[in-house]
Amino acid sequence: MDNPFPGMNPYLEQPELWHQVHNRLIVAMSDDKLLRIYADDLTPQIVPKYRVSIEERVYTSVDDILLVGIADIAVAKRNTTDNSTTLTAAKLAEPSKVKVPVPEQITERFLEVRATPTKEVVAVIEILSPKNKRSKEGRAAYESKRQKILASATNLVEIDLLRQGQPMPIFGASTTDYSYSILVSRSHNRPDADLYTFDLKNPIPVFPVPLREGEPEPIVELQRLLNEVYERARFDLAIDYSQPLKIVPSPEEEAWVREVLQRI
Repeated sequence: MDNPFPGMNPYLEQPELWHQVHNRLIVAMSDDKLLRIYADDLTPQIVPKYRVSIEERVYTSVDDILLVGIADIAVAKRNTTDNSTTLTAAKLAEPSKVKVPVPEQITERFLEVRATPTKEVVAVIEILSPKNKRSKEGRAAYESKRQKILASATNLVEIDLLRQGQPMPIFGASTTDYSYSILVSRSHNRPDADLYTFDLKNPIPVFPVPLREGEPEPIVELQRLLNEVYERARFDLAIDYSQPLKIVPSPEEEAWVREVLQRI
């Protein structure tokens, strides 16, 4: 089944699916094998002068509280050394069931566009994850990297396809005026940058990836990639569209979503 929404599919934001969406989109924008299918996307437009690589950021997060199993307490019998008597263990007090914070290692993937001869990083492409926008450790790790990029000669493309969480800091636009965004920050134009905004009803806009100043900028058709990823991964089989959205849409959006799903 095709993606039933004209733009971002809000059901893809659910936690059990998002990491798959994130990783598949990263691969779809970079992997040579997939780009034989997506023939008009990033890599074919920039080789051989540049190449795209998938990189990883790893950190430990303790923000999510995970349930740790508590073993049942049994009353056991044991024999004394001379086997003459049997002792019964005293009954223990009934414990309360609680949760403890469990550290987990997080791996987030992003793209780097590198100059082929020098391996210089010319541009970084990030697709934000829920932990970038909500988690203390995840947000701190990403914001630290973001600040370093914005203080350098590296271009930044930041893609936010998530409704939940606190948006990344930008100036000159109200974050309540849109649901999703793509930030294109050219190093030679900072602090000025281009912000592509869109809502649930709109297709994801086409956007450029800046290289060195004055060079032609390759174009990414993210909407087409998302639709292809949705179909190839068969996300329609993983989503129960009869269930309400986990994000909180406005009443108008909720009615519109119902109309869209009635056509499935």
